[in-house]
Amino acid sequence: MHYLILILLWIAWCTLHSTMISRFVTEALHRRLPRGFRYYRIFYNLVAAGTLLPVLLYAQNIRGEVLISWSGPWIFLPVLCGLAALLFFVAGARHYDLFQFLGLRQIKYDNTCAVLTDDCSLNTGGVLSMVRHPWYTGAILIVWARPLDLAALITNVVLVAYIIVGTILEERKLRLQFGESYREYQRQVSVYFPIKWIRGIAKRKR
Repeated sequence: MHYLILILLWIAWCTLHSTMISRFVTEALHRRLPRGFRYYRIFYNLVAAGTLLPVLLYAQNIRGEVLISWSGPWIFLPVLCGLAALLFFVAGARHYDLFQFLGLRQIKYDNTCAVLTDDCSLNTGGVLSMVRHPWYTGAILIVWARPLDLAALITNVVLVAYIIVGTILEERKLRLQFGESYREYQRQVSVYFPIKWIRGIAKRKR
């Protein structure tokens, strides 16, 4: 029963989070509240974080027997995942505008866009030439870099599924904003893991 509740809590959080950031909701709010919409990103971040905390606390409270402990020959795997996640987070932060992410730039300049850059341009340099969503890559890696009981496994599966669905919706917005430029970017760069980047290096070495 506890795990069913956890699944329902995650579904509720993901649904709320997705609905609030959906194009239908944001465009409707922008039309109805043209001057107040500049505060929406901050409001969205606060609601997302505030509603996430109870779900995480509930998952923590129903922790059970560890099913995967990453011991023996696998002991270095969570360390490597954690280090790789940190690299993706830091590298992504160098190309993303944190003020845009937090919603502070929207308040100052009263504008918003589908990308987290200060000038709303499509940035494809640095780590973004390796993967299209480095922060999502970091999130996927970090949630698996820990001992896993059933609650943690449920949480990880739901979060990874949500990241995938969120990526699909986000990229739909980016294609609308940047058109063929973003489609070409999709063809050249992998989503989460630098498969196409590695293939490109391998081809150049032949």
